[in-house]
Amino acid sequence: MDLTAVRTFVTAVDAGQFQEAAAELSITPQAVSKRIAVLEKDLGVQLFSRVARGARLTIDGQAFLPYARALLQAEEQAAASVRPGSRALRVDVIGRRLSVAGLLRDFHRAHPETDLDVVTLLDSDTAIAAVRSGMIDATFRAVTMPGHRLPDGIEATPVFDEPLHLFTGPTHEFAAARAITPDQLTGRRIWMPGNMPGTEWSAYYDELAATFGLTIDTVGPNFGIEHLLDTIADSSTLATFISEQTPLAWPVGHDLRRIPLRDPTPVYPHSLIWRADNPHPALAALRHHLTSAYPGRPDNSVWTPKWTQHAQLAHT
Repeated sequence: MDLTAVRTFVTAVDAGQFQEAAAELSITPQAVSKRIAVLEKDLGVQLFSRVARGARLTIDGQAFLPYARALLQAEEQAAASVRPGSRALRVDVIGRRLSVAGLLRDFHRAHPETDLDVVTLLDSDTAIAAVRSGMIDATFRAVTMPGHRLPDGIEATPVFDEPLHLFTGPTHEFAAARAITPDQLTGRRIWMPGNMPGTEWSAYYDELAATFGLTIDTVGPNFGIEHLLDTIADSSTLATFISEQTPLAWPVGHDLRRIPLRDPTPVYPHSLIWRADNPHPALAALRHHLTSAYPGRPDNSVWTPKWTQHAQLAHT
């Protein structure tokens, strides 16, 4: 259906006369008549009856009018859904319970007028491809995996370094420690069944394991966080890594322990990734909010993979 003709019809109804509608639309009265005639032909009904003082809606015209208004409203909503400044800012996070989702919540509290559409994509390649295609406006990822580089036109900046904790049950050898060093984990088994090959977080933990001589064990089905907590609570040998700000709740009887890692502290490096030519005004506000709160990364007290260090140097 020709929406220009539909708009002409609605304008003629509201104006009361074709001549006034023509003036409002900056066209001739003959063009108004022609557009409405085409619409009537498409619909197979007469919308106006011509009278001496102008035109009057027929019964069919009265029936069509509310739907014509709805069509024009739908057209405006469709355009607004993709118009920068009108549509929601689409941002990808690895998980809604993780710290980067908290960063977005903080941003929304500071900018409540900004509409956010939060999505969760699985891996870095998928997320960066979505940024590149315009499917999303930004993503939080560790930049970049070994052997990868950001495509041309894609930019990134570090926004948050999240310390890791060792997570154990009450009978584990480190359960009573106030803190440990990564070197103390040499030869130990860290159980992480959620690590998936090809993801940036799996690449991160692989390099952590290689650097400090520990074993990342991904054997066994991933039944979710509750099963992981139950298993860790009952084991004297199994431990896992969790990020400092990962919110977890467990039964009191589990007596689970979070143990900070020190000297150095492994941190998971979150970067914001976006397309350089994206004009969405809320994207600029999000970048400013995140980078203004980022304190920078000390040289010696934290550990990150070499590939994320190179990415930071390239984008600072």
